[in-house]
Amino acid sequence: MNEIQYLAEEINNCRKCSLGCERTNTVPGEGPYSASIVFIGEAPGHNEDLQGKPFVGAAGRLLDGLLSQVGFERQDVFITNILKCRPPNNRDPLPAEIKACTPFLEKQLKKIQPNIIVTLGRFSLSYFFPTLQIGKVRGKLLKWNNQNIYPVYHPAAALRNTKFYDLLKNDFQQMVQFLEEKPVEESPITDNPESIQLSFFDD
Repeated sequence: MNEIQYLAEEINNCRKCSLGCERTNTVPGEGPYSASIVFIGEAPGHNEDLQGKPFVGAAGRLLDGLLSQVGFERQDVFITNILKCRPPNNRDPLPAEIKACTPFLEKQLKKIQPNIIVTLGRFSLSYFFPTLQIGKVRGKLLKWNNQNIYPVYHPAAALRNTKFYDLLKNDFQQMVQFLEEKPVEESPITDNPESIQLSFFDD
């Protein structure tokens, strides 16, 4: 059993919160541990819970398209969520659930050591920066514990409003530029009139 399989098994055996008893499948994440980019969403949705894979619904297909436009395929990146189990009725993650689940995320990030961590939506952003609003920092490179954090809107937002698709497309193009430049400096945080994103799930 390799390290990826071992951690997936550890997640599968987790019962630290009630979600461990309510899920259909755990969704540890998918992709190589050698990935230079890690995408972090909020929590699995209905389709992800059924298949045990992240971002396989409509938002996932949009994410695949955005990756393709900038020269990446799903197998080139690592995709995961803050929570590894689906909350009932796609409700927001509870603080106790986040506390129970994020040690798994920390293990993944420690092992992968990506060049850029892309947070998808406000919940994954708030894990790293609890006080920041995604509408004010999306598309800006931030520093957290010597890691590059790049916040963007959740792909599900683009399914509801084409304005978000245009923003995502631009942010993905800029993401590649940051990756090629191997940035080490924090981008300034400036005010942005964009509204705060609502909570979005993968399906």
